[in-house]
Amino acid sequence: MKALILRLDAPMMSFGGVLIDRHGFIDRFPGQAMLAGLIGNALGWRHSDFERLQALQERVCYAARWDVAPQTWIDYQTVDLGQPKMSFPGWTTRGEPEHRDGGKAKMGTHQKFRHYWVDGLMTVALGLKTRGEPDLETIEHALRRPARPLFLGRKTCLPARPLLDPKAHLREGVDILDILRRTPRLDRRGLKRPFGAMEACWPAGIEYGGSAGERTVYDLREWANQLPAGGRFRCEGLIKEDS
Repeated sequence: MKALILRLDAPMMSFGGVLIDRHGFIDRFPGQAMLAGLIGNALGWRHSDFERLQALQERVCYAARWDVAPQTWIDYQTVDLGQPKMSFPGWTTRGEPEHRDGGKAKMGTHQKFRHYWVDGLMTVALGLKTRGEPDLETIEHALRRPARPLFLGRKTCLPARPLLDPKAHLREGVDILDILRRTPRLDRRGLKRPFGAMEACWPAGIEYGGSAGERTVYDLREWANQLPAGGRFRCEGLIKEDS
């Protein structure tokens, strides 16, 4: 099997989880739909290309680990809905005015809590389950010269470096986890770190000893309607490099 090696490095990263009330919680690892969307954005696809995005989501296969464990940061956001400029109808892209209805809350202060990972460095081995378009070579070219700016989760999460590994962006192995374990661990400066246990995730069905276990993650998307579309099993645990 072949896989591209991505180094996700940014001041902030957000791997969207299940949204609960005002809290935008995040998952510990990127999701299937997020990576499909990242690739689609690099290729210049649009939301209207939902058939291609859906097919790509089904083909994506990946394993990820934290080379440098991140810290948690919560961004507290507010907007005063009672401002005069917010009390009048606004024009929409449909060319029609729109106004908020509702009770007293429509004139109050809206609060949001957005969660982020900060100061972390993640390595992702990204492969494809089946042949088709785009292939790994096409994806590699798109990530090297993306059609649009890329972001790691929310649009505020801009990468601090090119996503592809600068030394060995294409690797081979028995499976996607084997490829990830054979990829050197890096520190914040991009230098090799000593071997050690790292938090990781990989596809269910690939056996690995230690404290690994399966959990259900809800990271699939129905691209035609832009809605969450259920979950899948994923393995998570501590892994070590295979020297």
